[in-house]
Amino acid sequence: MNLNRLIMLIVGLVIAVIFIVITTLAFTPEQTHPAFEAAVRFSNAAAKGDEATAFALLNSIVQDWVRTNCPGSQVSACIQGYTPPEWGGLVSAVYRRAAPDGAAWQVEIIATYEQDKGVSGVCSSLRMEADGSGAWRVAEWAGYIWCGDAASRNMATNPDTPNRVP
Repeated sequence: MNLNRLIMLIVGLVIAVIFIVITTLAFTPEQTHPAFEAAVRFSNAAAKGDEATAFALLNSIVQDWVRTNCPGSQVSACIQGYTPPEWGGLVSAVYRRAAPDGAAWQVEIIATYEQDKGVSGVCSSLRMEADGSGAWRVAEWAGYIWCGDAASRNMATNPDTPNRVP
């Protein structure tokens, strides 16, 4: 085999690998799934006190639970009450991973706070269900705890995970 053919073969393989990687990234952007985006939007809104956005992202069962159980009937008061003041305010919450659960999704969120727990993160789990219009709503949440805590493992099914609603 001559040198030119070998170089062309290597270049062709490199281009094929790059094409496969780019195509895979373009067609499987997990974090842009509407259920995942809604979970992140809820987490950021609730932790930052944007009550209108956070409350609208709850299904009717959780909205009723919030009205009965959260201080001032505000979802943001419940969520903000889970994290100790010494952690500071929320910097951001981002998508971590998700698993399908029938037609619903169990979405895990990792958040960074200003102080203390910012490096290792604060973990939460949200069950997202589509409503009749196809919009994704929070049907359950759990966690809002330091990701290093054993209770943050398998939050969707772990009975030791705190702050489970409803």
